[in-house]
Parts: sequence; structure tokens; C-alpha cells
Amino acid sequence: MPDESELIFVSHAERDDQWAQWAAWHLEQAGYRVELGLWHWRAGDDFVTRMNEALEQASAVVAVLSPHYFEPGRYTEEQWRAAVARGGRFIPVVVEPLKPGQLPAFLSSRIQVDLHELPGEAEAVKALTEAVRGRGRPEHPPAYPPAAAPGPQPRFPATASAAAVVWEVRRRRNPHFTGRDEVIGELRGKLLAERHAAVQALHGTGGIGKTQVALEYVYRFREHYDIVWWIDAEQADQIPVHYAELAARVGVAKPDAGVEFNARYALDELRSRERWLIVLDNAEEPERLETWLPDGPGHVLITSRNPGWKQIVPGLPLGVFSRAESLDHLRGHLPTLATEDAEALAEALGDLPLALAQAAGALGDGMPPDRYLEVLRTDTAQLLDHDKAHDYRSTLTATVTIAMDRLEADHPGATAVLRLAALLGPEPIPTAWLVAARDRLATVPGDTGDFRWPRPALQPLARYGLAVVSPDAFQVHRLTQAVVREGLDPDRRDALWDDVVSLLTAADPGDSELPESWPRWSALAPHLTAGMTVLCRRAAIRPLLLSAARYLVRSAQWRAARDFAAGLHASWSGHLGENHVDTLHAASMETWAMEGLGHDPDMLPRVRDILERRRATLGEDHPDTLDSTYDLATALHGIGRYAEALALHQDVGERRARVLGEDAPDTLRSVQSMARALTVLGRFDEGLRVTFDALGRYRATLGEEHPDTLRSLRDAAASLSYVGRYKDAYRTAHEAYERIRAVMGDNHPETLSAAHGLTMAMTALERHTDAQDLIMDTLRRLRRDYGESHPNALELTTSLGLVLARCGRPEDAHELLTDTMEQHLRVYGPDHPGALQCALGIGLTLHGTGRNAEAERYLRDLRRRVHRVLGGENVIADNTTRALAIALAAQGKHREAHKLIAYVQRRAPLKLPVQRRSATRKGRR
Repeated sequence: MPDESELIFVSHAERDDQWAQWAAWHLEQAGYRVELGLWHWRAGDDFVTRMNEALEQASAVVAVLSPHYFEPGRYTEEQWRAAVARGGRFIPVVVEPLKPGQLPAFLSSRIQVDLHELPGEAEAVKALTEAVRGRGRPEHPPAYPPAAAPGPQPRFPATASAAAVVWEVRRRRNPHFTGRDEVIGELRGKLLAERHAAVQALHGTGGIGKTQVALEYVYRFREHYDIVWWIDAEQADQIPVHYAELAARVGVAKPDAGVEFNARYALDELRSRERWLIVLDNAEEPERLETWLPDGPGHVLITSRNPGWKQIVPGLPLGVFSRAESLDHLRGHLPTLATEDAEALAEALGDLPLALAQAAGALGDGMPPDRYLEVLRTDTAQLLDHDKAHDYRSTLTATVTIAMDRLEADHPGATAVLRLAALLGPEPIPTAWLVAARDRLATVPGDTGDFRWPRPALQPLARYGLAVVSPDAFQVHRLTQAVVREGLDPDRRDALWDDVVSLLTAADPGDSELPESWPRWSALAPHLTAGMTVLCRRAAIRPLLLSAARYLVRSAQWRAARDFAAGLHASWSGHLGENHVDTLHAASMETWAMEGLGHDPDMLPRVRDILERRRATLGEDHPDTLDSTYDLATALHGIGRYAEALALHQDVGERRARVLGEDAPDTLRSVQSMARALTVLGRFDEGLRVTFDALGRYRATLGEEHPDTLRSLRDAAASLSYVGRYKDAYRTAHEAYERIRAVMGDNHPETLSAAHGLTMAMTALERHTDAQDLIMDTLRRLRRDYGESHPNALELTTSLGLVLARCGRPEDAHELLTDTMEQHLRVYGPDHPGALQCALGIGLTLHGTGRNAEAERYLRDLRRRVHRVLGGENVIADNTTRALAIALAAQGKHREAHKLIAYVQRRAPLKLPVQRRSATRKGRR
């Protein structure tokens, strides 16, 4: 057994961290004490001092050697020189072949251990421990030596006993993959060279073979990864869907959670795992996808035509095949192809890999080479006239045209489906849509009652290389779509677009208010986006487009919602008119998305403009006008104009009850909003009564699990707190949080708002530690998904500061609130309700840290500002008055303090801690 006094210092280059940890772990398992900087040195330590101490105390130095160890400017040189100078044991452990002459002369005489040449990890562990302990004489006769030594094996930290545990690559390995060994080797080397989240962008022109190289890399090195996840990244809006699927596969997805939030769970999981590979294929929008690049000890491989990735991540350019690779590729597909024909094809196709592959497919289906070259020459000449001779689409156009000619002759139904697919988005198209719309697709020939539909139409598309077909969906490459669209007969386009409308409306997922419909909306939305320019001009699909915008808002995809609604509004303003009912619907949903994204100074004028247009065209009592009046009241509430908001909500509620009915969902929303406004204005008993009235009616009409019912339940908890029923408030808040989380998902804004309410209920019961834990977790999720400067994040940070103060950490609370105020001032200004609430927290923490005179001055100034901006009758004004009274009493100024408390208690009796949920932002819809 090792002597307990022995200390082994593991010396390594930064890029070999994984190897160093592997060695340190196994040496500890063997009984040695180990010093490893990664494990034992903390941030702020003096590196040189710690290194010298370790070298002084170590009985041996295990040096993890690779080419990185001897790079200039590293402290590793000081380490091995010091170890050698002290005369201690210096044990070289080579984990990667060294370059010629890289090992210093006076180290070359030392016995070294070459782990990279061993056949497996067990042998490596044995070699490592024997190098430190010494081999000694064996206890049993040595085994007979094998006839031949095994070849080099993968580096142990990157090997696995089996292929990837989580494997999501829906493409098979290309049996005809040709060449590219140099590119793949360089790609592998660059990925291994990085310690954290190594990212490489493989970029080049369309059709250059980026996807095929990525696919070959995945299969060639699959044993090095535990997770391999391939994402078709053509539409940036769909990236969260793919990550959400990954979350489900690795077991971190939450039932019924929103797509965006489960996607973030997947990224969080990758940060804590090793040995994963994410492939983002056809990622054409770097600026939108950058935030979706995983972080952690794994690899990310991007393929893209967009060279802009080079500004964000390391890139590797990909060129055309060499002529030898082109010929090998064609012969791999067509062993009997004559050399001269292969040469002619390679020349005509410009050695473009995808064009060569498609040409080989066409020839393999029976088209003679000379016929292929004849058609290619005809089309190529036409394209060359427009400077498209070297453009990918030129060659692809010729290839797809040939395939289309054969498809149309043999499979007219498949050709019709391909034409429809060409007008949709490049994302998967569920086959269920074709089934649902079959009897309405006028351009698709065949028996509408064929029970095999749509398989007879999809199988030829796969066979001719025009689509990827899976059991429940099919997908046409976007470039193939473009070629097909360009070749459409102008006289046939209207009929095709009629069928596209029929297909998409048949796929209507239903009520976009309901979370259970959101997965279906997620599949439909990209196809609506792709055809928006034309679809906007089709009256039959306008309701579906508006429902899609509403889905994006309800599922909290606010940026996508804003862009989608803005696109509808711009299009309809042009050809329907700015005052058309649908144009104004789109404009309204754009303002909803703006509200979700945070305070926007343009929102209130936009809301007023929409309201005036609806009043002028529809009248005061039209439901749309009432919606806009409601939106205005909500916007006024958000900027602290509570009395005006209450008056409008009361007016809208009365008119909605008359026009829509007393228990209509929109009427109940007005009632619930009235309750919120009453509470913020300090009319707590009225607010409680109205809240429970709305909650009972919601339960009776919409059911217990409807999002509106759950929002009302959340508000009921806050109302109970304001009248001093703290235990009831906690029970209600806990129920609301658990039920909203089950329906909406862990990270939906409604869930986070409910979590905030629960922390406040905990605080009222003096469960400050529990409140702190929950609020910090909620704040982490909110910041991650919406940013640190989102109003909800700042409001929650203010609450965290006050919770910290109650946990006996007033200095920490004051520092946090001061930083939060700086963000408020920078983003929203000093008069935003959230900024005033934060300022109140600062005043309280000044008192909490014993600076009562300063607190008094600060709170007097704040009270004047609150009265000027918000008025004197609201929760923020009342709490500021209470806080000022506390600061006065602490200085012995009891008479003035008593007068202030008496005043505010007469106006709004309250039996709570000073800080309650702020009056800034509430879920409104």
C-alpha cells in the first residue's frame, strides 16, 4: 500500500484537463494523496505560490505529456524544470504522440509511459499505477505474449464501451461517402483541441457536401460520445423544439412544459455532462442561433452556407471535390460507369458533391449518361447566361428537373404532393395533414378513398431522392423546394395555393389558448411563416394566421410572436387597409408580444392608435373595440396609472357583460383585472371579494385547469395576504404554483409569477429561508430565459433583496438592490413602478443597516416622487409611508411616525410586512 505521507502532484497543460483528472482520480483510487490544481486550488489563489508549494511537498510529479505541454509560455515548463532540479521523481505519462524533437533532451532519458498506445482503459490504469508504484516481480507466471500488438486506440477519456447512449441521427450513414479524410481529420483535431464546448462551423456554398461530411464524422466517431443529437436548423424558430425533444430523451423534460423552457433544460443538462455532440445542420442564421449553442465539455458541429459564422465560432471552409474524389464517388454509385463518362459528368457538374450524388441517383435509375449530359448542358447554358454557372442551384435545378420529369411520368400523385410541399416550409410535414385534407386537394390526382394514402405518393419521393420520408412525416430540402417552385406553371399556381390553404386549415390545431394544443401549433407555425407573403392574401386562412400569432404569444415565444404579427400587419395594411378588422387584430397581437418582451415606450401609443381606429370603424361596443380598451387599461396599469386603469376596466367589464354575457371569458378577464387594480389601490377587501367572484365563475365556466382559472387562483392568494389571512394565502399560493406548473410547464412566465407569489406567502409566515431558496431558483430561470433586464426579472430581484434583509443579510440586500436600481435607471427610467418599488427596498435596507437618518432622507424624497408619479393612493405609496415611519421611530421621532402610520392605516388597513408583491407587472391574459 502507498505511504500516506506520499503526495503526487499532477502536472498538465490546460488543454489536457480531462486527462489530468482521469489520472488523479485513479491514483487516489490506488491509495495515493494527489494534488491537482483543478481540484484543490481556488479562484483568487496565487498560482505560482500554490505550484511551488505543491512541488516542494510532492514526493513525485506525474506529468501528463502531450504536444500542448511543451508549448511556449506555459507554466508547465517551470513545473518540470523545478521537479527535475529538486531531484525528485518525475514520471512522464504520454497521452498523445509528441512531435519530433519536442521532448527536451534531459527528459528523453527518463522512462515514460505511453497510454495512447494501450488497447483499453484497464491497461492504462494498470500502467499508470505501476509507473508510480513500480512494477515489481509478478506473483504468477507471465502470460504468453500475443502474436501481434494491437493498433492505436482512442484516447481513454474519449472512449466508450459502446456507441452513443442517446442517439438521434435520422439519417443513415452514406455507404458511398468519398474522400474528405483530410477535412474530417482537421475537424476532429480542432474539436479535441478545445477544453470547453468546442464548436466548429463547417461552411461553404450550397451543395458542397457539408451535411455529408458532418454525417460521416458522426458515424466515424460515434463511440467517443454518450449523446449524439442531430438538429435540422434551417428555421431558427424551431431550434427550441429539437432541444425540447433532447430534454425528453435525457429525462429532464417537464410534462406539459412549454417548448422554450424544456429546450433550456436540455442546454442546462449539457453543461453538466461530458462526451456529447450536437450537430446544427443548415444553420443559416448565426445571429439568431448563437444563443442556442450549448456550453459545457462537449462538441458542437455546425454546417452552414453562411460564412458569418466565422465571426462567432471557429470555422472550417469546405471546397469542391478533387477530380479523383469525384470519379471515386461516381464509381462508388455506378461500378460499371465508363471512365470517360465519369470524367465528363465530373467536369460538367463542376465536382460539386451534391450534384454528383444526384446525378449518380438519376443514372442509377436508368437514365443514360449522354441523355443526362444533354439535359444538363441545355439548362446550364441558360443559367450561365445569368451568371449562375457556378451557383449551386443551377446544378441542382438540372438534377431536380430530370427527377421531376421521371416522377411526373410515373407518379403524378407524388409529383402533385411535391409541388404542394414546395410551397410550404422546409421543416417536416406531418403525413396526418395529407390524410385530413385529402378530399379537398384538387391538384392531387387519384382515389380519395385509397386507404394506403399518402404512402403511394411519398414513397416515390424518397426513391427519387426528392424528399426524406419517415413513418409520420416527410421533408423536402429547401433547395429542392426552390427548384420546384421556380418550375411551376404560372397558370397552376393559384390552384396549388388553394390546396396549400386547404392543407393548412385542415391541420388547425384548435384553441391556441390551451397548452395541450401547443405541440401541434409548433409543427404548423413554420409552414405558415414560410408562405406568409402569399397566404396573407387568402381570406380563408387569415383566421388561422391570427390564431398562430396568438399561440406564439400564449406560449411566451414573444420575439417570434412580434415578428410574425408584424409581418401580418404590414401585409394586410397594404392590401386590406390599415383599418381592416384583421389588420387591427394583427396590430393588437404585436402589442401583446411587445408587452411580453418588456417595457416598450412605443406600446402605449400603438394601443391608443388601435383603439381609436376600432372606435371609428366598429363602434364603442364592438368586441374588438372592447378588447382594445382592455389593452389600454392594462398598459396604463403597467406604467402605474392605477386609478385610470381601474376606471377603464370597470367600464369595459360592464360593457362586455352586456355585449358578451356576464360569464364570457373576456368579461371575466375584465373582472379579474378590476380586482388587481383595486388591490394595488389599497382597497383590499373589495379586491378580495371581486377576485373570488371571478375565480368561482371561471371554475364554473372554464374548468379548474384552464389557464385563466389558474391565473385567478394565483391572484386570490395575493388578495388573501393583503387582508392578513396568511395561512390561507400560503395554501392557495402553493396550490396555484403546483397546478400552473403542471399545466404550463416549469419555466412559463405564468409559472414563474406563481412561484414569486408563493415566495411572498412564505415571507409573510416568516419562512424566510424557504422563500430565499425558491426565489433564487425562480430568478435563475427567469434571467436565463428572458434576460436580467426584463421587468419581471428586476421585480423578482427586488423581492429577493428584501427576503435577504429578512434573513439577516441587510448589507447583501442593500448591495443587490442598489445594483438592481442601476439597471432600472438604465433601461426603464426612475419613474417606472418597478424602479419606485426597488427604491423602497433600498430605503428599507438603509434602515436595516442602521443608517436611519440616511433612510429618512431617502424615503422622504421617494415618498414625494411616488406621490408625484403614481399618486398617493396605491400600495407603493402606502408602503413608502410605512417605511418612512419605521425610520423615524428608530430615531425617536415617534409623534411623526405615529401620524404617518395612522394616516395610512385609515386609508388602507394592512396587517402585513411592508413588502408585498409589487404593483408593477401581473399576468393579464
